[in-house]
Amino acid sequence: MKKTIVLLLFIFCSFFQLHSQEIYQNISNSNIYEFIDELANDQIISVNSVIKPYSRKFIAEKLNEAYVKKDLLSKRQQQELDFYLLDFGKELPGFETTDHIFKIISKNKSPLKKRIDLFYYKDSLFTITLNPIIAFTFMTNENGSYRYIRNGAEANATIGKNWGFYASLRDNHESELLAKSSYITQQTGGCYKPNKKGGGDYEEMKGGITYSWNWGSVGLIKDHISWGNNYNGANIISNRPPSFPMLSLHIKPVKWFDFNYIHGWLVSGVIDSLKTYSFGHGNRIIYHPKYIAANMFTFTPFKNLNFSLGNSVIYSDIGIQPGFLIPVMFFKAIDHGQNGMSNYAGQNAQMFFDISSRQIKHVHLYSSLFLDEINTVNMFKEDKHSNFFSFKIGTAISNIYLKNVTLITEYTRTNPIVYKHFIPTTTFETNGYNIGNYLRDNTDELFFAIKYKPIRKLKIELAYLTARKGNDYKYSGGLAVLGLPFMNEVIWSKKNISCNINYEIFNDINIFVGYSNSLIKDNLKNYTPEFYLGNTNTLSFGMNWGF
Repeated sequence: MKKTIVLLLFIFCSFFQLHSQEIYQNISNSNIYEFIDELANDQIISVNSVIKPYSRKFIAEKLNEAYVKKDLLSKRQQQELDFYLLDFGKELPGFETTDHIFKIISKNKSPLKKRIDLFYYKDSLFTITLNPIIAFTFMTNENGSYRYIRNGAEANATIGKNWGFYASLRDNHESELLAKSSYITQQTGGCYKPNKKGGGDYEEMKGGITYSWNWGSVGLIKDHISWGNNYNGANIISNRPPSFPMLSLHIKPVKWFDFNYIHGWLVSGVIDSLKTYSFGHGNRIIYHPKYIAANMFTFTPFKNLNFSLGNSVIYSDIGIQPGFLIPVMFFKAIDHGQNGMSNYAGQNAQMFFDISSRQIKHVHLYSSLFLDEINTVNMFKEDKHSNFFSFKIGTAISNIYLKNVTLITEYTRTNPIVYKHFIPTTTFETNGYNIGNYLRDNTDELFFAIKYKPIRKLKIELAYLTARKGNDYKYSGGLAVLGLPFMNEVIWSKKNISCNINYEIFNDINIFVGYSNSLIKDNLKNYTPEFYLGNTNTLSFGMNWGF
């Protein structure tokens, strides 16, 4: 099957005259994503922001669009645009804005007007960029101190006009594990190797190979993705879990239509006892395979107005299904045709919708809806309804009255049982981490933020968040889940006020400092690490080179 998939990928690509390469930009590099978003809010450019990550080529093209309209930008935006073009300009023909460290040292060049890479090479056929990944974070509060260290390397390359390659390997060390799958946090999780002191290590490998043409691309990648417009955590697919490998397809044949599809290999963590066997001094453990297929159709009937709808299926125990490899399918119907209507024989399907409007200059209005199950017959009967959905609504306002200021308001509500499933191999999870919103089910959240950029490369963010989680209902199938009350009892709550300052010295090299006052109540002592429990005043600082 693996050989068949690879063969089909290459045959599919060979039919097209290709004109660009796709290398995806790390979602963790929030600075560039926020700048693209600000330009879109100001109607300098138009973007479909429902699917992330963006490719470096896409970002470069949007920066180039803004450069053409440079006279419409504020002084700070013009300087920031020039700064990011030092990096992404290498994706555009005719932009020679990059030097590597060895050339700068050997020729005694000034590094101030160049993007500094550890190594960079470009000719008419081949380009390659290599950079280190180094990061350090220290935090302290009433409960103790925390240290995080990351080191590794990343590289991306292109061959000709069609092929793109990228790889990123980093080793992570935490003095205390703050992102375990049971915790309610937006910090991306990992496959930890704990130590005796309460901390642990994990490795993260991301990368991929892509093949592109002028209106689309296909790829085999392992990366974090985010589906659904948001400023504080997506509720369709989030980057909370560890990255997973996937086949990806993106096509945009006309201005008013955009399509995305993935087929991913997840980690069930459920032992297959029939295939597990004894060997030597222990057991060879075999897990049940688990997969996800998802698509998203985006329509743009008017400029700066995007309607998106899609669906997904989590499936297991039936091998890789050809029906789920067809990108444009309604997967639940495929499942019913193959496995019948029984929930015990079938798979776990979902639907989602998203709307994003930037038709009012400086204003982004958005909402997303994740449907796990809807019972239309009993929808409005409190004791019988079976409506498992999560919705998000929000707005971001940039540069109205106050220059260089963005105001964000966002509300998220997720009903009981959303993202869950009573078959352990078809839950909306991988590696034990929920793929959807980081708060999980029976939760709500209100988020406010003010982002201020007084000068180029400096960002100051003030934020307030209040979030709650209700009863953690068990889901065993059947009628027991009908009429479950929302937030019948609050078992976890958080109120947080924070101030964070970030300065990007050079491209991808940041220093940061932050303060937060947080009150977290966790009745079960299961959703929060000890470091954050209670009323805490946390001071943090650190730096990073790469992400």
